[in-house]
Amino acid sequence: MIGELLPGTVVVVEAYGDEGADAPLYPEEAAVVARAVDKRRREFTAVRSCARRAMEKLGVPPRPVLPGERGAPGWPDGLTGSMTHCAGYCAAALVRTGDLASLGIDAEVRGPLPEGVMSSVALPEEAERIGRLAVERPGVPWDRLLFSAKEAVYKAWFPLTGKWLDFMEADIELFTGPGDGGTGGPGSGGSAAGEAGAPLRGGFRAALLVPGPRVGDRRLGHFDGRWTVEGGLIATVVAVPHG
Repeated sequence: MIGELLPGTVVVVEAYGDEGADAPLYPEEAAVVARAVDKRRREFTAVRSCARRAMEKLGVPPRPVLPGERGAPGWPDGLTGSMTHCAGYCAAALVRTGDLASLGIDAEVRGPLPEGVMSSVALPEEAERIGRLAVERPGVPWDRLLFSAKEAVYKAWFPLTGKWLDFMEADIELFTGPGDGGTGGPGSGGSAAGEAGAPLRGGFRAALLVPGPRVGDRRLGHFDGRWTVEGGLIATVVAVPHG
């Protein structure tokens, strides 16, 4: 699912249900969740099992994946990546640092946000656009999709800056279509109008409302991303190139 949204240089390993939840942890990892509830411990374990399988696919010896500042995972030298988990699903995406500057992924259970959450997530302009999309394409949980996109943006932002990015510091426009940033637009058609049961796909652009990170000789003013709604899941990704 997520792998289909990312460049071919990215290795994605996904797990469904309880797959990987009983995999062994390194002692340092076990210490992190020693006092966690069972649900948290199993999610922590399953997503790290995905991460180690991704390392192996890249020819990198498996190693502990420990949460660092603000929970960001620590990756082996030469790799960058992102992890996500929600009920019944988890994934890890890894790439060599020579291929991408940063990477963010997020997955959510398909469904609307709880009442009252939207106002803490969306700018007024975003809420207005989401309202229009909900009328045009009522089968898509646009509010949850916006939340997921903001999570993916933050996961790509933090490794580049080491700083917090508030929900209100990125203005995200979601659109349907091929899913390449800067193309298409809400109501422009594309895969979100496909056959019933088929994956719904599109893209988004996140305009940064604070000074963006510097990548090489350029300062970023926005991130581009892609999204999919498949079955009972929503997924969003951001891949930040060097050039």
